Amino acid sequence: MVLVTPERIASIMALVPAPHSFAELDEMVSKGLPKGALKASIDHVHVSAEDRKQLLYRIVPEATYKRRRESLSAEESARVERLARIFATAAYVWDSEEDARSFLNAPHSMLQDRRPLDVSMTELGARRVEELLWRLYYGIAA
Repeated sequence: MVLVTPERIASIMALVPAPHSFAELDEMVSKGLPKGALKASIDHVHVSAEDRKQLLYRIVPEATYKRRRESLSAEESARVERLARIFATAAYVWDSEEDARSFLNAPHSMLQDRRPLDVSMTELGARRVEELLWRLYYGIAA
């Protein structure tokens, strides 16, 4: 049972056409996502222009981003997918994009008082954030 579908993750990244399986999403990431996927994902996570700019350049360095014509590298695309997956999961758990943003940007005691967004910058950190979200969703003591 998949609660956060590849279609939902793809919608955060504004991917058209949307993949219908994780295998299709993985193939798209491996080939390199369009630059717009990064901007679309960041627009979901942050409201302020300054915060969006800072996050963009944490995921893809500014000079590298400016050199990219249309597509991101596979590694950069994986970071974008991870951001979209974490946001999609938070939005599912909180049933609100606004509450998901609040959760991702506020320090959490189960993450050593770090923001879930900061922790999720690595794959292992993202897994920790996802585990925390599902514990909250299922009412398991976090």
